Amino acid sequence: MEFFSGAGGDPLKPSIFELVAQEQLRDLLQPALKYVLAVFAQRYPRYLIRIVNRHEEFYALIMLVVERYYLRKHNASFAENFYGMKRRRRPYIETERARVASGMIHPTERLRNREIRWSLLFLVAIPYIRAKAHDYFEDVGGGTHVDILDDEPLSGATEGEETWSARLKRAYRTLYPWANSAFEVWLLISNVAYLFDQTPYYRPWLKWIGVDLRRLGPEDFRAAMQAQRAQLTTEQRKGILARIRRLIFTSPKLLLDSLRLLLPTAIFFVKFLEWWYAPGSPARALSATPTGPVVPPPRMLPPHPQGIPFDSTSLGTCPVCRQPINNATALPSGYVYCYRCAYEEVEERGRCPVTLLPAQMWQLRKVLV
Repeated sequence: MEFFSGAGGDPLKPSIFELVAQEQLRDLLQPALKYVLAVFAQRYPRYLIRIVNRHEEFYALIMLVVERYYLRKHNASFAENFYGMKRRRRPYIETERARVASGMIHPTERLRNREIRWSLLFLVAIPYIRAKAHDYFEDVGGGTHVDILDDEPLSGATEGEETWSARLKRAYRTLYPWANSAFEVWLLISNVAYLFDQTPYYRPWLKWIGVDLRRLGPEDFRAAMQAQRAQLTTEQRKGILARIRRLIFTSPKLLLDSLRLLLPTAIFFVKFLEWWYAPGSPARALSATPTGPVVPPPRMLPPHPQGIPFDSTSLGTCPVCRQPINNATALPSGYVYCYRCAYEEVEERGRCPVTLLPAQMWQLRKVLV
């Protein structure tokens, strides 16, 4: 069992810890980008609000361009290249240990268009499909406790009158957690098999594609340095106009190469902001004054003339069912309803019944008293 590749084993075989680290880096990119877009969307909503609402598609498009560039140039995904790894077409007959340890990739082992297309499928398309499947699971009430829904049709119809659409949603809500758990267990088994050196592929689809992951060897770094020196020598021989023209044409490539530094820096910055603004952060305790003024809460939006009448004197009563609030849930408008009432109103009409302010399912917030 090779926890750290080195003594007595293949020195260029990545350890399971490196592989897990590069996956975690890839998983942190989307929340960091979404946070940055959400912050700028508050200042420029006309230009960015649509991108924030379709963030999964926007992120998948960006990663398609980035991953395709890194696979073609570096024979590795963005996260794999960041951690000093590369992909190679695994040969049918493994070469001798000394040649493998040198880090040289034979031209026949470089990624072809077929391997690049399949790699993009599992690096971009599959995570996008999983994200959309999880979003749909939450939209159909996934994760909601049985005592809240009482296992009844949310549309108000009886069991016999339940539509096929409601039945499919109910089946999806039941089967998705099992399917997702089975997929995670499958990945865990692959990791354990790779950890105990039972397979050279830490992911099953790498075997289907026919590639494996390797560390960058001395020859890779030497070849990169030689290419950089040759490029500098060529630029010195050309004039200033040729340099400017080349800079203009290669600026997209320079931007993609700079992502290796910019994206991890953005992740660190986002995590730092989360710590800074956390309720238990020491920074907030230092900046807060014990005798300072308390910021008053924002004023509640007035009821819409065409909305449900609201009696401000009847506290603790749901405006929809006119009964004591059961499982209090707040909408973005600030009004509190029963969870079932708020769920049905948002699902059917997509708005707050009192203020008619647009609302979505993920904006429902439980009120814990």
